[in-house]
Amino acid sequence: MKRGTTTLLKLIVILIAIFILISCIFWLPWIANKAATMNPSYAYLRLPVLLGLYITAIPLFLALYHSFKLLGYINSKNAFSELAVISLKRVKYSAISIIILYGIGMLFLESQDVLLPLIALIGIIIIFAAFVISLFAAILQELFKNALEIKSENELTV
Repeated sequence: MKRGTTTLLKLIVILIAIFILISCIFWLPWIANKAATMNPSYAYLRLPVLLGLYITAIPLFLALYHSFKLLGYINSKNAFSELAVISLKRVKYSAISIIILYGIGMLFLESQDVLLPLIALIGIIIIFAAFVISLFAAILQELFKNALEIKSENELTV
């Protein structure tokens, strides 16, 4: 992969992280307060929902960090290494964590009878995206692991 491509991908990862961080700091509390004032009967859910969203941001940032590290390995011609396999495994586990946390959150909202169709749709889209990312990371992890085994066998043969 060309150096410019990995640099562009690193920049995109950084921009996504900045966008999510700004959203967590400014937009989420604002929208939670606005929703609480518009629907006072659901105001008691403002803090639990915010806490749940902040908790799900942790594995997202971990996945972005390990994606950034993986791009660094690719940039330094060290893509087929044990470190790359570990980064992919951590991205996969982060995506699985997001699936579990959003599933729990949706069950909690359903138990409170406040899971509106739009919220459910957004949750399902996030769960589906995290599932695709975890599946893709698992496939890449296996490919990198196999390439690493072939690479080590070739080094032993020569």
